[in-house]
Amino acid sequence: MKATGIVRRIDDLGRIVIPKEIRRTLRIRESDPIEIFTGREGEIVLKKYSPIGEMHTFAKQYAESLCQVSGHIAIITDRDQIIAISGGMKGLIGKELSRELEEKVNNRESVLASKGDKNFIPIVRDMTEDFLHEAISPIICEGDIIGAVVLISASDKGKMGEVEQKMIQSAAGFLGRQMEQ
Repeated sequence: MKATGIVRRIDDLGRIVIPKEIRRTLRIRESDPIEIFTGREGEIVLKKYSPIGEMHTFAKQYAESLCQVSGHIAIITDRDQIIAISGGMKGLIGKELSRELEEKVNNRESVLASKGDKNFIPIVRDMTEDFLHEAISPIICEGDIIGAVVLISASDKGKMGEVEQKMIQSAAGFLGRQMEQ
């Protein structure tokens, strides 16, 4: 843990304001859930809560199934980062999503594109891995966006179509319903 040098007082309702600089750095938005932990020495630790991150093992297994069935690299994200991947590019786990992907997901937009298309977007910030085709569908739980299901392919033969689009929409719907239980 590192000190920020920022001190805040608790108001009469027991609230404390997380400074804007810290919210921006940690990508905490209004209405984001925050988990509260306490330490043995009186520390209070706030952590951004990822409901789909809680299902990490399940998401990993689901990504593996999607990869097997589709033959493409399958990725499952929460709102900020990749939480599960299967079929290659394991180095992307934990990487922050690109601003473009965040925007598409937050706007509840699905994407079906190939490199060179105007709606083709990077998956993570500073992406070094190269891929040619992508299909993206947001995961919605109780009306809230909680992440996305993504298929990507580095092969020219791996162009995405209606089948892949339906597959990830089905996966996103299933994961959303799982989170509601």
